[in-house]
Amino acid sequence: MKSLVFTVMCCLFLPLAVEAKDATGRPNIVLIMADDLGYGDLSCYGSKNCNTPQLDRLAARGMKFTDFHSSGTVCSPTRAGLLTGRYQQRAGIDGVVYADPKKNRHHGLQKNEITLAQCLQSAGYQTGMFGKWHLGYQRQYNPTFRGFQQFVGYVSGNVDYFAHLDGTGVFDWWHDAELNREEQGYVTHLITDHAVDFIRQQKEQPFFVYIAHEAVHYPYQGPGDKPMRKEGVGDIKSAKRKDIANAYREMNTEMDRGIGKVVAVLKELDLTENTLIFFLSDNGANNKGSNGALRGFKGNVWEGGHRVPAIACWPGQIPAGSLCEETVISIDLMPTILELANASVPARHQLDGMSLAKLMTEQQKLKPRTIFWDYNGRSAVRQGPWKLVLNQNRKTPVELFNLQDDIAESTNLATKKPERVQQMQAAFAAWKEEVTRTATPQPAK
Repeated sequence: MKSLVFTVMCCLFLPLAVEAKDATGRPNIVLIMADDLGYGDLSCYGSKNCNTPQLDRLAARGMKFTDFHSSGTVCSPTRAGLLTGRYQQRAGIDGVVYADPKKNRHHGLQKNEITLAQCLQSAGYQTGMFGKWHLGYQRQYNPTFRGFQQFVGYVSGNVDYFAHLDGTGVFDWWHDAELNREEQGYVTHLITDHAVDFIRQQKEQPFFVYIAHEAVHYPYQGPGDKPMRKEGVGDIKSAKRKDIANAYREMNTEMDRGIGKVVAVLKELDLTENTLIFFLSDNGANNKGSNGALRGFKGNVWEGGHRVPAIACWPGQIPAGSLCEETVISIDLMPTILELANASVPARHQLDGMSLAKLMTEQQKLKPRTIFWDYNGRSAVRQGPWKLVLNQNRKTPVELFNLQDDIAESTNLATKKPERVQQMQAAFAAWKEEVTRTATPQPAK
C-alpha cells in the first residue's frame, strides 16, 4: 500500500475545492475536542458509567466513526497535527509542551507552520478558539497570532477548573493575548459560554470555532467543587477528590451539556443545516476513564492510546445515523475542512492528511494508505486491518495484530507473518527518516 506521507501535494498553490460556492453558502465549522476522553466514555459508544445524551443525539443525526484515531497519544502532538494537517513530528511538536521551565516550556508551534485557522481566515471566515491551546506558553505562540481572531482559554496542558492555575501554580486564563484575572467560573462553563457568544456575534458570516474542552483531563473537579491549586504552589493534596470516578462522570456530563448549548444556539439562529459539527478526543483515556475493549491507555501506541470517539453532524449533507468504519486520523480534518470551505493552503505546506469530505457526504471509500504513530520510543504502523507495534511491550518489542479479528490486540502474529513485519518496519523507517529530516526545528533555550 502507498504510504500517506509520501503523497506529494504539489502545484504552485494547493486548492482544495469542491463545487464553487459563494461565501454565504459555505458551511460554518464547529470543531470540538475533548481532552483524554476514551473510546468507551460516551453512552453512544457503549459506556454504562457516563450518560452523554447530547453527543448521542449528535451521533444519531450524523455519522459515528468506529475506527477514528488521534495522530498523537498525548495532548500537544495531536493538537499540532490537527491544526496543521501534518504529522506532529513534521510540525515540530512530537511531545508534550510542559509548563515546567526546566523542561521544554520554551517550545511552541512555530510561525512557519500554517494553521487551519489562518487558511480559513484568509478565505473570509471569522475564527475563534475557546479552551485549551497547549502549543506554546510564550506570548508569540498565542492563538491570536496563529489565525484565531478571538481566544479565551488557557495555554498550558491543564488548569484548575476554578482557580485557573496551571500545574506549576502559574495563573493561566487569557482573553486574546492578555491574562484576565477578573473572569471567574468553572472552565467547562466558560468555554461553552464564550463559544456560544462567538456564534451569536458571527451569525451573519461564515465562521470557524474551535472548542477545545479541558474535560475530562485532570484535575478531577466537578462544577460543585472548590479550587485545588494555590498560586505559586500548584496542587494541594488535601483538596483533591477521593471519588475520582464520580468527578470524572460529572466533568463529562458538563461537557456534554455544553455541547448541547452549542447545538441549541445553532438551531435558534437557523444555522443548523449550514454548519458542520465535528467532535473528537485528543487521545485515549488514562486509567481513570474507559477505552472500552481496547488495549492500553493514553501515551500507549496500542489502540487504547489513540482510537477515539468521533462524530460528524451536518444535517442534509451527512446522512443521519450513518456509521463509518473507515480508518481515519485527526490530521485528515484540516484537508477535509479546507475542501468544504473552498479554502486553500500554500504548496510549501505539505499536508499529510486526506480529505474526508466525500467519505462523509457520499460514503465514498478512501484510498488505501499507511498511517503512523510515534511517541517516546514507541511506534505503530497501520495498513488496512494490520497493525505493527514496536517497543510498546518491552518483553515483546515487535507485535503484529489483525485488528479485524482482534480489536483487543491480544494475539501477536509477528512470528507467523515475518514478511509483513519486515515490510511494515521498512515503511516506518522510511517515514521516520522523512519526517525527521523535514521537521520544523524548535528554538534552543
